[in-house]
Amino acid sequence: MAFNTALSGLRAANADLSVIGHNIANASTVGFKASRAEFADVYANSILGSGRLSIGSGALLADVTQQFGQGNITFTNNVLDLSINGNGFFVMEEGGAVSYGRAGQFQLDNQGFMVSNQGKRLQGFTADASGNINGVSDDLQINVQTQPPQQTTEVSGEFNLDAGELPVPFGARSSAGIQVGVARSGTDNGYAAETIRFTAIDGTTNDLVIPRPAGGPGTEASAIVSLANAIPGVSAGATAQATLSSITIPNASTLTLNGQVIGGQNATANSIANTINALAGTGSLPGYSAVSAGGQVTVTNESGDDLQFVLSGAAGDAVTVTGVDTAATAVTISGSGTSTVGGTVTLAMDEDLSAQFTVGGNNIFAVDPLNAGYVRTTRSFDPADPTTYNHATALTVFDSLGSSHVMTQYFVKESDLDVGVTNTWRMYVQIDGQDVGDPNTAAADAGAATPANFRLFFNADGSLDQNQSDQILISNWTPLDAAGNPTGALGPQNVVNGGSAMIPDPPISSNFVVDLTGTTQFGSLFAVNDVSQNGFAVGRLAGVEIGGSGIIFARFTNGQSQTLGQIALADFANQQGLAPAGDTEWTETFESGGAVIGAPGSAALGTIQSGALEESTTELSEELVKLIIAQRNFQANAQTIQTADAVTQTIINIR
Repeated sequence: MAFNTALSGLRAANADLSVIGHNIANASTVGFKASRAEFADVYANSILGSGRLSIGSGALLADVTQQFGQGNITFTNNVLDLSINGNGFFVMEEGGAVSYGRAGQFQLDNQGFMVSNQGKRLQGFTADASGNINGVSDDLQINVQTQPPQQTTEVSGEFNLDAGELPVPFGARSSAGIQVGVARSGTDNGYAAETIRFTAIDGTTNDLVIPRPAGGPGTEASAIVSLANAIPGVSAGATAQATLSSITIPNASTLTLNGQVIGGQNATANSIANTINALAGTGSLPGYSAVSAGGQVTVTNESGDDLQFVLSGAAGDAVTVTGVDTAATAVTISGSGTSTVGGTVTLAMDEDLSAQFTVGGNNIFAVDPLNAGYVRTTRSFDPADPTTYNHATALTVFDSLGSSHVMTQYFVKESDLDVGVTNTWRMYVQIDGQDVGDPNTAAADAGAATPANFRLFFNADGSLDQNQSDQILISNWTPLDAAGNPTGALGPQNVVNGGSAMIPDPPISSNFVVDLTGTTQFGSLFAVNDVSQNGFAVGRLAGVEIGGSGIIFARFTNGQSQTLGQIALADFANQQGLAPAGDTEWTETFESGGAVIGAPGSAALGTIQSGALEESTTELSEELVKLIIAQRNFQANAQTIQTADAVTQTIINIR
């Protein structure tokens, strides 16, 4: 009996040594959970039970339990190294066989699947093309192939248009009549009487009447400006310019400009220019300036006053005055005389105004050859001229081949001449500097693109009036390369050919919509609050991030990012019931209960730490102490056998 008891003790001590040795051997195994040998005593029982004086029969190994406590976290530089902070197991599958583990040393195979060191695929919840997690468990795959391009089908923008901005003047037109800027002898600029009638959308008319007093000189350009600026929707400015050359004043003569002496005997171009600039500085000739070059003096007046030069001298003195008219008419003053050059007027009108000559039309303001005397104002926006728009902004859009293009939006505040219409703007759109509006089938060049423009209406509280504002559809864009040639990408589908704001997926044309929801008109500076578009170029995987919730987030070289999936974790009602399967993995058993699969951080599941590994739970110092105890237990049981042997030998030796 004693031998059997001692042998059971030896077997128990040996099992304890094996468990401790296994723990020590895996002290550096990632995700390893240390085990503990648990023992029970042995008693022989009959059907009627054992007596109170029964002696036990030794010990047996009752169980080897693994301690599923949290191991220490060690950080690495590999984003695919994963650890679980808290409860749960990684789920892995190979050939239909599912196993569970805490070792998070994962890598990508040649197909982009996340696999363990044993080649088993990590399981998780996959995502659709839009990055939405669909809750379907499957192999997690990170696409390392080239990401195909996606063309722009929608542009979104939120802007604030400054309510304090003034409407942009349109229809700018400089006077170019047959008498404008002509150098004439005497005190008359030669301007005749004219009338221009301005008509607003509501039919209201205002006349600009340019008089010529009987027996007097023509009205100066500066006076015409004052008359024009008094008309609603009209702004005007004027300049006058003349050139003095062949300056010969050997005698004691004087040369005056509008009553101010600018030269005397032996005056030169340099001395005359210096005198004019000095008088301008003292206020005697306000708004005047002069530049000397090559023996000539160019004199300019920014107000449009007539430039009247008077030479008082003797024979032999002379000055030539040249105007700015197309023929560059010149008058030479010899000895004594006067020459007058009139100024040039520039009229600028709001887009909602039209102007028509009622009297004259070929003296100060020439007849418009394009429209028989009618000053056209419907197409004055010029993206190259910042004075024709209030604000501008740009962003990049993409064609179906993934080539990038620059879309520019220009915002123009319109006048309120249309009765009952206020707080209106017009947005012009160009791509790569090209017009993208649908062709005007009634025009002579019916196939040419027109300026794409859309009216924006705002409410009294500054919000965008979506009901009145135009729907913004770009439906005539042919993508071009840097040389101006078509790229071969999808072309436009005009509205007359069925193009609409309902862009199909996949798209069949280059059309896209612009959504300005959230745009405001407040009394503050122009601001781009938000701008985005849904296109992108070709891209390759640039990096992967894995968050605490297990979301796998990929970044690409084209600036795009995408959710690829979510790591799944498993939990069990009885973790001790799991069967060790080697490779630091376990398999489900009847005792463990079925696996409960969920997202990290949900229910009782822990969270994921990327770039980190969970260390073994083996405590070497503790295991070494246990090793000593197991050794002592083994020796003690061996001593029991030795003692029992001695007793048995004594009994045998009795004669």
